[in-house]
Amino acid sequence: MLQRFLIEGRIEAGCDEAGRGCLAGPVTAAAVILPPDFEHPLINDSKQLTEHQRNLLRPIIEREAVAWAVAMVSPREIDRTNILSASITAMHRAVDQLAVRPEALLIDGNRFYPYPGIPHTTIIKGDGKMLSIAAASILAKTHRDELMSRLAEQFPQYHWDKNKGYPTPDHRAAIAQYGPSEHHRRTFTLLKQPTLFD
Repeated sequence: MLQRFLIEGRIEAGCDEAGRGCLAGPVTAAAVILPPDFEHPLINDSKQLTEHQRNLLRPIIEREAVAWAVAMVSPREIDRTNILSASITAMHRAVDQLAVRPEALLIDGNRFYPYPGIPHTTIIKGDGKMLSIAAASILAKTHRDELMSRLAEQFPQYHWDKNKGYPTPDHRAAIAQYGPSEHHRRTFTLLKQPTLFD
């Protein structure tokens, strides 16, 4: 059973990201404020759910949440900074867009840059412990997967509809055959032999 609040009675926004380990596409973050009485038996860390379960839960979370927002940081921005900084920037942007200002942020993981005026708590594996972080993980993952499936229609050779930009053997084989696209992260090791692009 996931915990609803770190401190009961406080407006807490759970924050999580998806796509950190991908070779292509943006890193995506979500921030979610749930009502005090919210519950759903399926909600868990998005990685523990099937794609069907995540897609089932997304409209429920979006409809029932007090506030929610999703934000992305592009591959070019990731290349200009680094993936950790880009992930945190995406979370900040999601919090920026919340229609209700939270009193505290619950962050999945152990690293975060303070958000102006709102205290935060980092929670390792928080998406498997806190309901609001689990909800954020589901929104971040489903919104990102939806984008990668749309991009796959323009770039079918990379099979993003299946691998969503992660470094699978078929994705690396496609990069070796066709070269990187505009959506690939050039600072990541796209092939096991990165000298091919030197």
